[in-house]
Amino acid sequence: MAKVYAGPRLRRLREERGLRQTELARLLGISPGYLNQMEHDSRPLTVPVLLRLTETFGVEPDFFSTRDTGRLLADLREALADELTEGRVTPSDLGELASRLPSVAKVLLELGRRHHALANRLAEAAETAERAETAETAETAEHAQRRERGGPLAARGARAPGAPGAPHEEIREFFYRRRNYLHEVDLAAEELAEEIGVRPGEVLRRLEARLAERHGVRVVPHAGPEQHRYDRENRVLAVSGRLLPGQQAFRMATQLALLEYDPGLSELAGEDFPPGSDSWSLARIGVANYFAAALILPYRAFHEAAEETRYDIERLTGRFGLGYETVCHRLSTLQRPRLRGVPFSFVRVDRAGNMSKRQSASGFHFSHTGGTCPLWNVYEAFAAPGRIHVQIAAMPDGERYLWIARTVTRRQGGWGDPAKSFAIGLGCEIPHAARLVYSDGLDLGNASVATPIGMGCRSCQRLDCPQRAAPPAGVPLAVDEHSSTFVPYPVRRRPET
Repeated sequence: MAKVYAGPRLRRLREERGLRQTELARLLGISPGYLNQMEHDSRPLTVPVLLRLTETFGVEPDFFSTRDTGRLLADLREALADELTEGRVTPSDLGELASRLPSVAKVLLELGRRHHALANRLAEAAETAERAETAETAETAEHAQRRERGGPLAARGARAPGAPGAPHEEIREFFYRRRNYLHEVDLAAEELAEEIGVRPGEVLRRLEARLAERHGVRVVPHAGPEQHRYDRENRVLAVSGRLLPGQQAFRMATQLALLEYDPGLSELAGEDFPPGSDSWSLARIGVANYFAAALILPYRAFHEAAEETRYDIERLTGRFGLGYETVCHRLSTLQRPRLRGVPFSFVRVDRAGNMSKRQSASGFHFSHTGGTCPLWNVYEAFAAPGRIHVQIAAMPDGERYLWIARTVTRRQGGWGDPAKSFAIGLGCEIPHAARLVYSDGLDLGNASVATPIGMGCRSCQRLDCPQRAAPPAGVPLAVDEHSSTFVPYPVRRRPET
């Protein structure tokens, strides 16, 4: 077992419980001096001490895992890329902050996100004002010209640009912070699934019966452009006939969540966002969607099937009659204490690299500003649509992951109608990879076979990467007019560690 140094977490846990070192040492059966050394990372947490800590405080053993430090450090590198470049902070400063003061680091990240959102709003307001001024000037000039010509006056106005995507980004962060697992929601959905008898082959019938019997809601098909619409006054839920049965079930389950779990949705959304705000409303929808997935794929039954099939996604889609993306997303939520599945990271990207979904129950860290690594197999998936691509990938911090990627395509109707394609990626840390059928035949123990990837060129510290599209933050470039290199941005020195 690797040595675990988690002094700041141990100290914070003790302080939150209002215990002095002498009191906690007595509970753990160790000396106050030994506890003091562990809190200052002079000594690692031993297995007996870890077991006593989990029993004393009622926390999971992975509460003291250091994988969060790597994820936090990567977020800090990305958020403070400009400060690194300007030399105002060093990589070692960020490493110290992430490991020693993780709570301060998280507050700093939150402040940075608020600053970024405010800057976006100010930029949009300035752009709107500039467009309005330009339009007014143009209208005045045209008015004068037409008056001179004696022609009719034309109305003209500037259209304000669309609202920034900040609220949607905040919802991604909402689930990211919770490792894509909502315990109370999952339990409530599973209890409801058991109560109404949800099982493969009968999901639609059971959901429709519950909506009718408990809420007086009638489900009808419709052919409009919307996937669904609920008429509260007439208690009618219209579901598009273009959706597959699994998609129809998901829409019905989401509406059932809004009807039966409404106070819980508001309470959870209110933990992060002010009631009535766009982010609060989007969070309610996000939690309702989570409830829906947990309802049509109840935790214990789905977890058992996943373990039995060794996480064979195609077999799971066939067994439960649901789409590839829905199954992958549900697999990324199997983190119930004492009944955990493989801790997956989940991502959905388009051909241009836009990341519309990203959740992580593992230590994998995603870029928050776009520009993810082109060596990642989620982009290779577009070259062979519909085929599953498997990759062993290594992050700059040395952690290796097994990634499975495949494209999915959605159409609104028949031939000639617009379609949208995404690549769905599902990844887990190498120690869990043997539990997946996709690891068969792979040399999981050989680090040299891993493809080196990063979370984004600016924050990636792979200085010798020939695929780099931007220089690394915080590292001075080696500019020499008399030589050239295969590396696009050669540097003068390596960053501090």
